[in-house]
Amino acid sequence: MDALCARARDGVQVRVLYDWLGSFSTRSRVWRTLREAGVEVRSFNPFDWSSPLGWVHRDHRKTVSVDGRVAFVSGLCVADAWAGDPAKGIAPWHDTGVQIEGPAVADVEHAFARVWATVGAPIPEGERVRRAEMPLVGDTRLRVISDEPGTAGLLRLDQFIASAARRSLWITDAYFAGTPPYVQALRAAALDGVDTRLLVPGSSDIPALQPFSRAGFRALLEAGIRVFEWKGPMLHAKSAVCDRMWARVGSTNLNIVSWLSNYELDVALEDARFAGQMEEMFLADLENSTELVLSGKRLRSAVPRPRGQRMPRRVRGSAGRAAAGALRVGNTVSAAISERRTLESGDRRMVFLGGLALLAVAVLWAVFPRVLGIPVAVILGWLALSLLWKAWRLRRPPQTTSPASLPTVHTGSAAVPPSTSARGSAPIRSDASG
Repeated sequence: MDALCARARDGVQVRVLYDWLGSFSTRSRVWRTLREAGVEVRSFNPFDWSSPLGWVHRDHRKTVSVDGRVAFVSGLCVADAWAGDPAKGIAPWHDTGVQIEGPAVADVEHAFARVWATVGAPIPEGERVRRAEMPLVGDTRLRVISDEPGTAGLLRLDQFIASAARRSLWITDAYFAGTPPYVQALRAAALDGVDTRLLVPGSSDIPALQPFSRAGFRALLEAGIRVFEWKGPMLHAKSAVCDRMWARVGSTNLNIVSWLSNYELDVALEDARFAGQMEEMFLADLENSTELVLSGKRLRSAVPRPRGQRMPRRVRGSAGRAAAGALRVGNTVSAAISERRTLESGDRRMVFLGGLALLAVAVLWAVFPRVLGIPVAVILGWLALSLLWKAWRLRRPPQTTSPASLPTVHTGSAAVPPSTSARGSAPIRSDASG
């Protein structure tokens, strides 16, 4: 905060766009201090009574761009948990990001400008450095993928990569809750002989939802997919590497919330040098991980997890993870009722808990109808008023700029220096146009 304020006081145009739900616990004085220093601060999707379900759409991107010269794309949030607390023996969270230089920086800034325009006046024309004015500094192929609600661009890409893999597909994900089509794509790759591996957190920031995530691993393990759990406090990275030729790093988790509801930003690269570095990082991470194995009807770790390496209880959970878990349970239960897909043995726990929950609600409603009748009436009334309010507001034209007609996927190229840090951002220098 001090660094941003100092830059703004020196005359640098500083803009901060934060997700309202993701920053719910941030004290208001933080935003007030930034604004008083001259920083332009906007909140994405703040609570609005007329949109009861509006919180579903999140700005989940984590990016920084500077002077049209350098940009960072990662899964890192600005929060204490990522730094850890050495004095108390709490290790930092594990995450991955990339540093980009060259014309591809224009794509990152373009993605920022699109979301910025949805919550207020757009960035003035001519303020951003144009792509043609950025120097050419490399030759690595890359794509900046700016996913938006309802587009499912990265979901389609992930499914395509799973089907195109021929040798290896290694995935790191913080909140894995894959949809049935994506799980089937991973299973098909493994059954075709592709070395498919999944690295996930061993300790979740929402412990109650971890059993539901684990329930989906049985179908993966039965197909020959190797699943590993990170032994540190929290693994928050979102990355993948395929056939030592293609790699992806960014903010998108492999669940329906990230794929369909959020604004996300990722970088996909087609380069053997970069992919080779990603494979080396993945193998290094496996040294601090434990492999899950099937033991009869249960999953267990091949090596027991030390108690001191589990998630500290004070860490606050992620609303996105909670929503992803809820959607996963709802999807499985609805599939069991409608029989729209064949259920796997790993779905048993969620189907059982879903049936138990519905039975409890039915009994409670029959015995104490007012207990549920009043909340249902309040919710329906809230929805009705929000619809009436929106109908009244539709008499006027919209006041904000909609970016819906702009493209969301950009193709560029970059160069990667020969050495990167497995714990930091891998530099990428780009030179492509278009």
